[in-house]
Parts: sequence; C-alpha cells; structure tokens
Amino acid sequence: MLTSKERAELRAQANTLETTLMVGKDGVTEAVAAEADRLLTARELVKGKVLETALMSAREVSDAICEATGADGVACVGAKFVIYRFSEKCQQERSATGRAKRKPTPVSKKDPVRKGVRARRQAEKKVREQRNAYFREQAIERAIERDREKQLRNKSED
Repeated sequence: MLTSKERAELRAQANTLETTLMVGKDGVTEAVAAEADRLLTARELVKGKVLETALMSAREVSDAICEATGADGVACVGAKFVIYRFSEKCQQERSATGRAKRKPTPVSKKDPVRKGVRARRQAEKKVREQRNAYFREQAIERAIERDREKQLRNKSED
C-alpha cells in the first residue's frame, strides 16, 4: 500500500512516461495481465490507456490489473491510468549504476499534522467546557436571586 506522498511522487514521475499498455474492447484478458506483469517487472511504473471501444472505465481496468499482478494503482485520469509495483530487477540496476537507492518506508506512526489537529480540538473543547460551566453557574445564581426576590415580594405583600 502506497502512502499519499509516495503516490504523489509516482504521479509526478508518470507525467513524462509514454503510454505502454493498451486495453481494448475485450477488457482485461490473460494477455493484458501478462503484458502488464512483464512491464511492471521491467519498469516498475506503467502508464496505460483504455480505448473507447472498451466496456470498462479506467478505474475498473486499473483495479483488475492491480488485483491480477499485485500492483498498486497510482492514478486514473480520463481514459489513462498508472500502476506501480516494486521490482527487484530495477533495484539491482539502480544499485549497479549508482543511482539513488530505494528509501525505506518510515516506521514511525506519529503524524505531526494529526497531533496538531488533536491538540487544537482538545484546546477548543476545554474552552467550550469552561464557557459552559461559567454560563451554567451564572444561570444558577440568577435563578437563586429571582427566588429570593419572589420570597421578599411575597413576604412584603403579606
């Protein structure tokens, strides 16, 4: 499963890719799945197109190919889709040529954005509770005052 940052990076890389996988009116057949598997092994990132004659949308085709090949869907825009699967072969080629190695995915489950949102919500909740407690106390005091005034009026009328 890809994170949103990984997916965004892969979408950016896919912009310059040529469309190499075509899906026609027969949909996702064994041949299409085999070709997608071969392309994923060779390139890791594959851009495909669903022709107008196909009875499936790009999202459906992408999901079917991902299920058949064990890949992850990166993007679906219009009739085009992008899929990704890590390839040991590509990793070995990158290592041999000295290109950047694959970064390990971060293990930390701490999300600073969620932490900030959580802190703001807790602060807002605390302020709300304080405000409600203040108004509750004021309402009780006013009710007690009204009762005292009623009692004084009733005593003065008697």
